[in-house]
Amino acid sequence: MESMEADGRFAPERIARELDWNLLRTFVVLAESHSITEAAQQLRLKQPSVSAALKKLEDRIGRKLIDRSPGHYQLTDAGRLLYREALDINGSILRLSTLMRELTDEVQGHVKIVMASHVVCPLFDEVLADFHLAHPKATLSIDVRTSAAAIAEVAAKRASFALCLVRDHNPKLEYRRLYREFFGLFCGPRHPLFGRKDLKLSDLAGHSSVSFETDRLHDVLKPVTVMRAQAELGDKVTGLSSHLEEVHRMIVAGVGIGPLPVHVAARDVRDGQLWQVPPYDDLPAIDVHVVWNRHAAKNRAEELLIDGLLEAIAATPIEQRTYR
Repeated sequence: MESMEADGRFAPERIARELDWNLLRTFVVLAESHSITEAAQQLRLKQPSVSAALKKLEDRIGRKLIDRSPGHYQLTDAGRLLYREALDINGSILRLSTLMRELTDEVQGHVKIVMASHVVCPLFDEVLADFHLAHPKATLSIDVRTSAAAIAEVAAKRASFALCLVRDHNPKLEYRRLYREFFGLFCGPRHPLFGRKDLKLSDLAGHSSVSFETDRLHDVLKPVTVMRAQAELGDKVTGLSSHLEEVHRMIVAGVGIGPLPVHVAARDVRDGQLWQVPPYDDLPAIDVHVVWNRHAAKNRAEELLIDGLLEAIAATPIEQRTYR
């Protein structure tokens, strides 16, 4: 049987010349879905059309890309490799079309920011205000995601940059610490410990707790997990959310004791909506980072906002970017 290399059908030059790039866009959606049916719904196409597109791509690449059988849908090794490359290709094509639209003397590009929920940073707010004042025709969108999802958006070139927590560093991305915050434990007005000034850490033992979905020993909020464990709050978790606002909601409602950044909770403490409980000293520190993709082509608005933010970080000592 003649090999794929010998018959020339799968030579790199021929693939580059003849491959329909829309097939790669379809494959990205297939790779991020759990079935052909789900992908078809995302693409607003009929299932046979998506199946045909997958087969055409597999024929052109010369490799099986997705293992499919009843109850089984998984990328092959070739599929995982193609998915990584297709993300970059599709991201670059999207960025190119944006750049072409924005060739003008006036800065009027769009900046898409993804961030973890309730990032509270006066430094970033000042940079954003200065940017809008200098470039009023530039537009902004802010999408709230989990930190992992925010980083994935930047890696796929679907977002300008992210403000989020970081566990592992992707070598293709750039990271800069924006600020440091400290987490404490809080309860709401309906909780039996609310308003008590004589509390010890041992008083928390046995009470139910609420927390973040990333509050685990192997995840980005590990220091918060350790703090809850020291207060013997680890076993009875009655509420979880990936959004700080919802953790805050459950704490205020009395669902349980939960962790919040101290500077974020300060106003509610003053207003009588939250009460800080032990520990009061040696609170866990968590860093929030700016994450951007150095391989993504950026419009002028993106470049100016990112550069302005990095300049502000460099000019501001970390002590002034630490919120207690």
